[in-house]
Amino acid sequence: MAITGIKGMNDILPAEIAVWQYLEASARRVFGCYGFNEIRVPVVEKTELFKRSIGETTDIVEKEMYTFADRNDHSLTLRPEGTAPVMRSLIQHKLFNRDPLTKLYYMGPMFRYERPQKGRYRQFHQIGAEVVGADDPRIDAQVLVMLCQYFAEVGITDVSLQLNSLGCKECRPAYREALISYLASRTDALCEDCQRRFQTNPLRVIDCKAVGCNSATADAPAMIDHLCGHCDNHFHAVRRTLDDLEVDYEINPRMVRGLDYYTKTTFEMVTNNLGAQNAVAAGGRYDGLIQELGGPALPGIGFAMGVERLALLKGEDSQLVEKPALFIAALGEGAQRVAFILMTRLQRRGVRVEMDYAGRSLKAQIKRADKLGAAHTLIIGETELAAGAGVLRDMTSGDQEPLALSAAEDLLVQRLVCSRIALDGALTTRL
Repeated sequence: MAITGIKGMNDILPAEIAVWQYLEASARRVFGCYGFNEIRVPVVEKTELFKRSIGETTDIVEKEMYTFADRNDHSLTLRPEGTAPVMRSLIQHKLFNRDPLTKLYYMGPMFRYERPQKGRYRQFHQIGAEVVGADDPRIDAQVLVMLCQYFAEVGITDVSLQLNSLGCKECRPAYREALISYLASRTDALCEDCQRRFQTNPLRVIDCKAVGCNSATADAPAMIDHLCGHCDNHFHAVRRTLDDLEVDYEINPRMVRGLDYYTKTTFEMVTNNLGAQNAVAAGGRYDGLIQELGGPALPGIGFAMGVERLALLKGEDSQLVEKPALFIAALGEGAQRVAFILMTRLQRRGVRVEMDYAGRSLKAQIKRADKLGAAHTLIIGETELAAGAGVLRDMTSGDQEPLALSAAEDLLVQRLVCSRIALDGALTTRL
């Protein structure tokens, strides 16, 4: 019996990878313009990191983490999200001493044991960004502008930005008590999970997708109506800056994040094209997290985007798939030897070239060149070898011209590399 992959952990196949690489390259380009540097952290961390940061009463910690004991009986966990590991690294290496404002981004796999469905998997991938060191509302706005620009750059337009504020440790306790009091008289209508957790984590009830919970909390008190003066001023300043920058958004007072560390500004980029999994990117401010993890009292804000969901929205784009600049169709042993040497020299000089190894007919080789999407095909047979000139065919127009084999390498590099630069420029402009 063949061994298959693990349910909810998917292969990213060659036909799909071009879109992934494009999404990742676009993130590096856009985030770099805003002064962000890449960081890479381990896939496995100490379990305590996530219990302290995410919160022990969250669904992630209670039910979704992949946690195991190593050979020394240390409890380790496959990272379920990226912010806590990045903050751990920032604290451990004292990155905040290098610059008062630290801007980092990351990309890679995360792991949660959930029921696999479209856009939600047990191994999933995120692209995220974090800013540490400033509680200025303009930083919140800048992060949101960068996020919106990223979606515009990659051509994903059917998304909208939603905002909320979750207050701070000064104003949230009073709201929490008001919400618990409101929910206490409606427990019979709540789902089993929310009945269990409404006392310990009442905000998660507001975010529950169960129909009964949605109806029972329809007129629940909103956090933005219970903000202290400082949080209220902060939220208004964020909105005012977004208005100044002409960024569209809507207020969603029911939006809460599933992680305990969020404070003040929270946000999501949502779409109507992915069914129930409508959030494509999400994040917010986490001003107390770094101190909670043993670092200095530094404010922070960040977000993460689900790459699988981005890829679903982006869809396949044949122009993103890199195709051979040249296919060499060689007929006969002598021609194949010459073709292989020429192909290798061109590859060493940065030209993507393919050839046939099975001795197929010219018709079959041309057909394969067309299937691969090669821009040109160089035909070399015994006749061409004797004449010292191959036949270069433009696969789009069908035009053919002789090409001297003695100068083929330099001529092809000049032509094909210049054509590739022009195509890249046109593609960048289109996207």
